[in-house]
This record gives sequence, structure tokens and C-alpha cells, in this order.
Amino acid sequence: MRVLVVTVVHDPRDARIFHREIAALLEAGHSVTYAAPFTGYGVDPPDSVRTIDLPRSRGRRRIGALRRARAVIHEHAPFHDVVLIHDPELLAAVTGVRGPVVVWDVHEDTAAAVSLKPWLPGPLRGATASAARFVEQRAEKRVRLLLAEDGYRERFSDDHPVVPNSTPAPEHVLPPGDDRVVYVGSITAARGLHEMVEVGRLLADLPLRVHLVGGAPDAAASEALRDAVERGWVEWHGYLPNDAALALVDGALAGLSLLHDEPNYRHSKPTKVIEYMAHGVPVVSTPTPPAVELVEGADCGYVVPFEDAAAAADAVRRLHSDPSTRALMAERGRAAALRDHDWRRDGAAFVRTLEEWVAESRRGL
Repeated sequence: MRVLVVTVVHDPRDARIFHREIAALLEAGHSVTYAAPFTGYGVDPPDSVRTIDLPRSRGRRRIGALRRARAVIHEHAPFHDVVLIHDPELLAAVTGVRGPVVVWDVHEDTAAAVSLKPWLPGPLRGATASAARFVEQRAEKRVRLLLAEDGYRERFSDDHPVVPNSTPAPEHVLPPGDDRVVYVGSITAARGLHEMVEVGRLLADLPLRVHLVGGAPDAAASEALRDAVERGWVEWHGYLPNDAALALVDGALAGLSLLHDEPNYRHSKPTKVIEYMAHGVPVVSTPTPPAVELVEGADCGYVVPFEDAAAAADAVRRLHSDPSTRALMAERGRAAALRDHDWRRDGAAFVRTLEEWVAESRRGL
């Protein structure tokens, strides 16, 4: 297959888009054209695929990126078998595309995420969420859908295949150590920024450091992180490529996932939790329902109350003082990840689904 992958919102190095789905397509022998905001994120285009640079869509500056994406899609779609989009706004850009199979990879609860967009005025959020639901309902009649979560099924009338946010589990991992606690992901207040900084402060008496890996999307978050680094409470690595980020996870004492109780997090399995499990690291998480299912289901860490840094720090202290417990939790988490959340299996299913849709299209079904 020839697959055109398009995003104007996500970092081109996004783990699901680039490190999982595109990697799975290439491994299966298919060719990929990747249209993404490389310049907008300050990212060098990869050599493994053909690339097209698009403007970055952010905040209220979105129309120009959408127009350019629409032009690129309509120019290049006739030379591809699949157009795979990753942003809901790109549904408007694929209107009128004929020939290839058009697929929307749904990996966010669009309406629920409205509450996390500070650039959107409060009075408009209710109407925007309702509009998002309406667009979703219309989209499933026009394009194929892939869902990142089983919990997304209830948003749609028809049945659509699920491609989970699982992770490639490494063949070998280090035993959990005692010198660092890690977090991997975007760093925002809703994702636990201030709690993680406070955890670092509360654990300053222990011979370990809290390592935060990820970008801070706003000035307030960046300022809080720089202040915490200056005080010696955390180490902030910024955005790192997926392999470098996970190298810091290997051998860590614990992995943090201190999400707040936001609608967008109530139906999504935190990918970071699965990554910690796959790399044999105990988890300290807040009680979003999917996280509780993962952590308590595998008995691979501690679940602490929302916005309670003291409870999270106490969980880390318990792991630090009890090597046998953290080793057992690490083993249980890794076993569950290998059994239920391995991208090597899910990635093959993802590729197979696209292949089947293309075959149906060629037969005129």
C-alpha cells in the first residue's frame, strides 16, 4: 500500500503516529508519505519516509494550516491507497477526496478535551463540545474510523476497529532501581505538573531524583519547571525521542501518572502507564478508571488520590524502602503488558485492517 499520513496538530515524533503506526507500515513493506508540521515543531524530517512540511495548527491560528493541509491532501491523495488523518479538523480537509480509503485515527475524546484548551473562551466550550459530537457522528458515515480505546465505542453508532495505545515491549529490561522516579509525556497542570514538582520537593531528602521527560506547551508550565529545576527538586529533560525517553524509564524506581480528574482522561488508558509496565517499572497513578484497571488489575503499583502530592510521595517512599515489593510489582506489570498490551501484536492488526479496507475498495465493496 501507499499511505499518506497527515497531522497538523501533533508533534511529528508522536509515539502513536510515528513510532508505532508508521513504523508498523514500513516493517510490513508499505510506503508512507508523512505530511506533518516539522518546521512548526523544530523537527528534522525523518529519512525513512517521504515527508511534506505543513503549518502547525495551534490555539486560534488554525485556518491557514487547515487550508494548506486540504491542498496537500487533494494533490497527493490520488497517488495513495490510504489517507490516514489524525486530527478531527482534518475531516473538513478530506471532503471530496475520491479514490483512496480515507481513515480517521481517533485517539482523543474531542468533545471532552475542550475543557483542556485554554485558548478557547469558556462561554464557547459547551457549544464547541456539542459541535464536536455532531461532527463525529457525521464522520463515521463518510470515512473509516480507527479507535484508540474501547471506551470510545459509545461515541459512535456503528462498530469500528480498536487499535489500542499499546507499546512495543522490549525483550529485556533492567530490574527497578532506587535512584530516580520518571514521568514521560506532555507536561501540563492537568497532567500533574504541580504535583510532580511537589513530589520532587517532598523527596529531596532521599538519594533519588524526579525526572520529567516531555515538552511544556505553555509559558506558565515552562516557568514552573525551570523554577523547580533551579531549586533542585526535579530534572527536566524536555522532549526526547521515544527511544531516549524510554531509556530513562528502564531501571527506574517508579513511573508517575498523576492525571487530574478531567473528562478526556476518564476513558483513555494512559499510554505512559503501559510503557512503565512494559519496561518493568512500578507505577504510581491517580485513579482515572482506565489507570485503576491497569494498575490494580496487575497489582503493579499504587493508586493515589487526585491532586495529592503527599500521597504520591509516600507511595514512592514505600517503594524505595522495600526492594522486594517493587521487584514483584515490576514483574507483575511487565507480565501483564506482554500479555495484554504489546504493540507487536496490535501493530500487525492495525496494518491488516488497512490492507483489508484497501482490498475491499479495489473490489468495489
